[in-house]
Amino acid sequence: MATAKIGDNIVFKRDGESYEGTVTVVRENSVIVEYGYNEAKDEPITTIVNHKNYKISKASS
Repeated sequence: MATAKIGDNIVFKRDGESYEGTVTVVRENSVIVEYGYNEAKDEPITTIVNHKNYKISKASS
């Protein structure tokens, strides 16, 4: 399985729903993903996803 790189788009599941986001940080066992924007707080929505729990949908250049 390929490990995502910064800038890659990945697809992951949370609570039975699929989400797509952009990798911002790569760690040893996981990636930090930005997958939305919270208008009320004026900040991006981020989460941590284990390498086993995502698929790369679009690799960065």
